[in-house]
Order: sequence, then C-alpha cells, then structure tokens
Amino acid sequence: MGKLTEILTLAAERGRALERPYQGELTPTEAHALLQLAPGARLVDVRTRAEWDWVGRVPGAVEIEWNQYPGGVRNPNFVAELKRQVDPEALVLFLCRSGVRSIGAANAAAEVGYNNSYNILEGFEGDKDANGHRGNIGGWRKAGLPWIQG
Repeated sequence: MGKLTEILTLAAERGRALERPYQGELTPTEAHALLQLAPGARLVDVRTRAEWDWVGRVPGAVEIEWNQYPGGVRNPNFVAELKRQVDPEALVLFLCRSGVRSIGAANAAAEVGYNNSYNILEGFEGDKDANGHRGNIGGWRKAGLPWIQG
C-alpha cells in the first residue's frame, strides 16, 4: 500500500469512527503529506481574514471564510466561492483554527458533491493549553509545517 493510500485509509477510518458525512479526518502532518503526494489536492483555509492577516497563513492555501469577520456570521457565499475556486473532483482538505469550523465546511462541501473532502484535525493553532493559549497543543504551526505571518 502506497503512502497516499495509507493516509487516506487512516483518515477514512477516523471519519467513520466520528460518524462524519465527508471522507475523513487528517492530522496536520498527514494533510501536509497529501499536499505533496497528490497533485491537484487543495488546502482550503476557512478561518477569517483577520486570522489570516494577524495569526498566519498557509502558503498556497485557498482562503474562503466559513464565518465572516467581524461578527462571526456564516458566510452565505461559502459554497459559491468554493465552487468558483476549487474543482469538485479535487482532494480538498479543510483547515480552521482548531478543527471545528472546518468540520462544517467539509460537511457543506460534501453536500454539494465534493466527494473527496477531509477535515484537518487540530486546525492551524490547536487547542488551548492550561493558560488559555493556542499554539502549544497540536495544530499545523506546532507540527512545524509551512506557514507565514503578515
């Protein structure tokens, strides 16, 4: 079994265990590996514009807000923007701050025919630590994966 198949199989097993309606759940490291292994795979960062500007960005990611900033209102154009920017046949990996908004985004994508939608567990910043700080427990940045700050 190749590395790509191995990662997708693990992700699908996690997704089934969590009863997700999309393809599966990836760790940040697995998601990064998929981006290297699967030409055409797309990472869709669903955080807010403020988060991209002030916290950091993943180079090459498609940026589509799930909730709008300010106010946190659901982006009514999310699916339309996704359809405009990402091929429905692509392997699509959804990322948010801590892996919660991206679940909603992966669900929405699966509902409109994105059959290779995956959530990235832990998100960009991971969960809060005992001091209420993100970036120390899990997440894309903590894993040492590529990111830039504005």
